[in-house]
Amino acid sequence: MRKRSLVPILYIFFLMLPIYWLVAMSFKTTNEILSGFSLFPQTFTLEAYITIFTDPTWYWGYINSIIYVSLNTVISIAVALPAAYAFSRYRFLGDKQLFFWLLTNRMAPAAVFALPFFQLYSAVGLFDTHLAVALAHCLFNIPLAVWILEGFMGGVPKELDETAYVDGYSFPRFFLTIFIPTIKAGVGVAAFFCFMFSWVELLLAKTLTAVAAKPIAATMTKTASSAGYELGLLAAAGTLTIIPGAIVIYFVRNYIAKGFAMGRV
Repeated sequence: MRKRSLVPILYIFFLMLPIYWLVAMSFKTTNEILSGFSLFPQTFTLEAYITIFTDPTWYWGYINSIIYVSLNTVISIAVALPAAYAFSRYRFLGDKQLFFWLLTNRMAPAAVFALPFFQLYSAVGLFDTHLAVALAHCLFNIPLAVWILEGFMGGVPKELDETAYVDGYSFPRFFLTIFIPTIKAGVGVAAFFCFMFSWVELLLAKTLTAVAAKPIAATMTKTASSAGYELGLLAAAGTLTIIPGAIVIYFVRNYIAKGFAMGRV
């Protein structure tokens, strides 16, 4: 039994080591980081965190990221829910081909769409806005959300729909008050993946913003000063970017497990 438990313990240790190293670096000065190897900070400092929470360039990066990530998640789920319902409940000409085409959009690299989005948003005045990044990420998140939700909806018997209609429910009332609560696990899983993709995506977020909506990921790429790269500041910023994802994972962890069980994650 001890040998069996040793393997997951070593695996967890292997996964946690980079995170620990990042957190430890955030409490060190750049000179200490460059001077040599040390498991613990020799000169403990909060200077990097103070800079992040007092410098508008840094803390607005986090605010901007949270705004467009939340906006993207809401839009993606709102669009994917009725689309997934149509795919799960109805059969129409070209439905399978359309479903496959949606997934191919998700498989394309973000770099393919960076220049078209840049020119389009510059022309219509959406460049350097939260909505620009949110809509760009929808191109990737909506197909994924439709695919996940369609799997969960397919597991709900059609008799539920018929019974609701017999009881006099209109479709909007049935969909919002009965059907969506039934697949809340799927909504949680889809929202999680939409959130995480939008949170960690850098290329589109950096290309489509300049100042007003610049995300934290783009801010982190510019930590150079006259003395070189501010490694402690970069480590502190990286540590703080882990927190939102960890919070989201905590709240949807049970739903993600159910998604794995259904084969949709």
